[in-house]
Amino acid sequence: MAPGDRSAEVREGLNRSPDAARIQRIAFIGIGNMGWPMAANLLKAGFEVTGCDAVPGRADQFAKEIGGTAAGSPAEAARGVDCVVTILPTSKQVAEVAAALAPVLASGSLVIDMTSGQPATTREIAAELGGRGIGMIDAPVSGGVPRAKNGSLAIMLGGEDALLDRAEPVLKAMGTSLHRCGGIGAGQAMKALNNLASAGNFMLGVEVMLIGQRFGLDPAKMVDVLNASSGMSDSSQRKFKQFVLSRRFDDGFALELMVKDLGIALEVGRQTATPTPMAALAKELWAAALASVGPGNNHTAAAQLPERLSGEILGGNK
Repeated sequence: MAPGDRSAEVREGLNRSPDAARIQRIAFIGIGNMGWPMAANLLKAGFEVTGCDAVPGRADQFAKEIGGTAAGSPAEAARGVDCVVTILPTSKQVAEVAAALAPVLASGSLVIDMTSGQPATTREIAAELGGRGIGMIDAPVSGGVPRAKNGSLAIMLGGEDALLDRAEPVLKAMGTSLHRCGGIGAGQAMKALNNLASAGNFMLGVEVMLIGQRFGLDPAKMVDVLNASSGMSDSSQRKFKQFVLSRRFDDGFALELMVKDLGIALEVGRQTATPTPMAALAKELWAAALASVGPGNNHTAAAQLPERLSGEILGGNK
């Protein structure tokens, strides 16, 4: 063990002492669209939660409306806690928060990063924290705001088994489907690849509906048939009627974040020397959609790119 590196010693101690390993006090960093209901579910499960968010007043609003306490900074939120949960836009923000947390967190504490981040950066952060005896796992989620609200998220996990075991009660308060994918960073790699598959299905499904509409088929009826047939996908089940045909475009996941996740997936492809012609096409289509509809839009608004290319609006007029 390297001088000053107590992470192995700490984990061994925690394994010998279940009471010492039990998590009760949690700092939750990132009370956004997803973080708000996730933190609320931790409170419902009986955890003590201190919230913090970059948006001024949001943590105070959460404490007032939902419960727990509010902190003005990540370091303030992390004092005296057993565990920190982060869910932030990118790994850059996670690295900044981790740098602020490291001097404050006690040896033996745990960081659960639920950001859809970059695996390589996460490994670097975990190594830095490990040198201080602080454990880290990555646990990005899938399911969107609706499943965040009802606590049924799918959670993809990366990290050492002992740390994942310790985190399990916390994770089960937010998700019903926990998947151990490998070492640190593996959860985030899986999340990016999952979103790549989802993004490709979404764009292809929109084109399928446009073709069908021009042929004379009802797009809503097409969705019903897809869901009863081999063309079924998460997009056909949860997005096309609900957010595209309804013209709501408001499922809670930003278009910019989808494009970011596709970039991460392609980065994993490059690092593994995997040819990715289809993935590259999907990434370019989504980047073009972002340029076409503009930033600040929901990811389901990407359907407007193939609509504009065809000169046709699904369920409406040209």
